[in-house]
Amino acid sequence: MKNLKSISWRSKKLFPLLCLLSIPVISHAGNIGNASILDWPVYGKDAKHSSFINVAGQGTNKVLAQFVLDSNAAAELADQGDILVHYQSPLLIGDDDVYSEIKGGTYTNGDPDTGVINWDTQTWGEKKLSWNDGKLKEKWTYISGWKPTPYSSNPAFTLGSGPVGPTWEPVFQAAYANGAVYVPESGGRIVKLNSNSGNVMQTFNPFGHTINSAIFVTSPLTADKDGNIYYTAMQLAIPAGTTDPNVRSSDAWDNDVVDSWLVKISPNGAINKATFSSLTPGAISANAQCEGSFTSTQLAANGSLPIIGQKPATVTCGHQRPGMNVIPAIADDGTIYVASRTHFSSRHSYLVAVNPNLSPKWIASLRDRFNDGCNVLLPPNGTIGGCTNGAKKGVDPATNNTPAGRLIDDSSASPTIAPDGSIFFGVITRYNFDQGHMMHFDKNGHYLNSYLFGWDATPGIYPHNNTYSVIFKENHYGGVGSYCNNETICPSDRTGTYPNNPEESFVSQFNPNLVREWAYKNTNTNSCVRDSQGNVTCVSDHPNSFEWCVNSVVTDKLGKVYAASEDGNIYTINQGGTLFQNTFLSLSLGAAYTPTALDSKGRLFAQNYGLVFVLGK
Repeated sequence: MKNLKSISWRSKKLFPLLCLLSIPVISHAGNIGNASILDWPVYGKDAKHSSFINVAGQGTNKVLAQFVLDSNAAAELADQGDILVHYQSPLLIGDDDVYSEIKGGTYTNGDPDTGVINWDTQTWGEKKLSWNDGKLKEKWTYISGWKPTPYSSNPAFTLGSGPVGPTWEPVFQAAYANGAVYVPESGGRIVKLNSNSGNVMQTFNPFGHTINSAIFVTSPLTADKDGNIYYTAMQLAIPAGTTDPNVRSSDAWDNDVVDSWLVKISPNGAINKATFSSLTPGAISANAQCEGSFTSTQLAANGSLPIIGQKPATVTCGHQRPGMNVIPAIADDGTIYVASRTHFSSRHSYLVAVNPNLSPKWIASLRDRFNDGCNVLLPPNGTIGGCTNGAKKGVDPATNNTPAGRLIDDSSASPTIAPDGSIFFGVITRYNFDQGHMMHFDKNGHYLNSYLFGWDATPGIYPHNNTYSVIFKENHYGGVGSYCNNETICPSDRTGTYPNNPEESFVSQFNPNLVREWAYKNTNTNSCVRDSQGNVTCVSDHPNSFEWCVNSVVTDKLGKVYAASEDGNIYTINQGGTLFQNTFLSLSLGAAYTPTALDSKGRLFAQNYGLVFVLGK
């Protein structure tokens, strides 16, 4: 869910070139250690995040089962107006076993003065369900001590800078490998659970024999084809015993990160880790001055941006550390891809390649890759929603500089490795209605090209005919100004203000050069709700339809694409961009983007309003 309309990042709207490649013969992504090629053992199906499974989906004619994922969904919706939570992708093993996140505890409303939400009053865990006589039955539940990092200390959206730290609840994501379930725990630890009983087999603490509550698991867990487990962790400057949520937020995000790591755990339990500082040689130093952005006050005084002849104030960069929720991706040769940013500036971010022994391989800056700001993607200079008269063509109006791909802590976008070894990675850019860019690098870190959407999207791969296609959502957001949140300067009515560049939402497929092959546009205008008796009531109140509420689509062996929308439907889209079918689940609502998954029998798992629905025939 995206929203730059509001000045608060608690609102659902967060903020609201072509290069030919040689294409090798395509092979399907390898399986995870001890998992079948038809299992779904990690987020994105495999270590490359392809989200492709060589199974034909059954279709979505019937809800075969449903179960609770988040018992606090109603409270979250009532407090925030949307459900701003990143949820786990279910792990689907064999024909019968399902492992899912389970959220409980008590949801605490945000502080009315600061907006800070105390996530710590909730609980997170993993549960196993299994099919038996056509019904999905719970087998065991493990409640973890894991907690997310504190809420951002400055949730206000300040003209393209954004907060440091998350305002959307970070993800709790387990992984299945080596016949066991690996689950995040407190203090940067993880536990290995017996997949049959849910009992703890082993606890891994990369940070010593004591539990440091200031260290957090900050990414989903994932695994490679050999069964090695990977994740990122971060130590924040929170003194032991600090419990006040506002103080914890301030300590965490107003101070530099203490340290951060990429962690690798082998199938035999050997632990290896490397600091992000060691993985990013050549990155801007922690004490350097990083690019800031013009302020809302400067915007109002000048009447538009940029201010000609000026640059915004800089900020001290802070140390390199991982972006929240960014899942490591692992190539066939063992190369690990992660993303890094300076603690205090999202405008100095990097795609990072790491050798299997956790030594640095290369880093690629996300800065200075675009030239499509003022007088390009934005309306003409001097017109409504456009830059200041005289602004240099292509600059970002928030900085008066070449635009940067930005890594922000509310995203879950993660690298996807294509069959040719190249890497796709989605980033945010504010000046194109918050759509961001999908960036494309070759396996040596050379920047290739981009497409004008990347916000919170981990693209899927569809291998076919000795080539491949790339698939991701493409929301052209409304309710958000072109580059700012001042209604007079950047009207939020996109369709009314810019009828030739309206609000609309697509699921799109691209060739390896990011040339669009087809797009399916959502045209539904009805908000609906299903009552306890199964009756559905609708009202037509979304004239510009709904955005796609998915951060990772599924593609089956027939090329059918499965994606969830904020209208509460799960859509099945044919190759070519025609609709195969859609099925309404529970409620039309604004929500953080959710994953979909398909099991070995072609049953689809989708999420809506804190529930997981299993669809098939």
